Amino acid sequence: MAQLIDDLLMLSRVSRTEMNRQQVDLTDLAARIVGDLRGQSPERTVDAVIAAGMTVQGDPRLVRIALENLIGNAFKFTARRDGACVEIGQTAASAPAVFYVRDNGAGFDPAYASRLFGPFQRLHSASEFPGTGIGLATVRRIVHRHGGRAWAEGKPGRGACVYFTLA
Repeated sequence: MAQLIDDLLMLSRVSRTEMNRQQVDLTDLAARIVGDLRGQSPERTVDAVIAAGMTVQGDPRLVRIALENLIGNAFKFTARRDGACVEIGQTAASAPAVFYVRDNGAGFDPAYASRLFGPFQRLHSASEFPGTGIGLATVRRIVHRHGGRAWAEGKPGRGACVYFTLA
């Protein structure tokens, strides 16, 4: 219950906090987040591939929260996978830039992709994968505050990929 309350407060705060846009090095930020996650679960082996040179204009604190949620989900949903792989990258040059976090974990039924970003919309049981169902709602809210959009693709047992833009 405490985690749920904390997550709901975070969701509320990201909507109201003042934005301070500046250049954000997504490559460095992703590497730090991956390092933190590896430190939390040193027994796990997760192959993490992070594209070089990813930068964006955005609020560094909010962008960090979004990326922590996305990469954290990728680590979480690959927990039962041998040969776990997480990739953080950018699609071919486009305007606006499209970034993604891809994993080879549990995945999801694409028929339910539209539910992923709503609060409490879980596609896996809490006993299977812990969480409150607030993380992707927080990501969407942060992305929308930056004038961007977020969407996801996946297949059961074959992983997921969450894309986002920040305008």
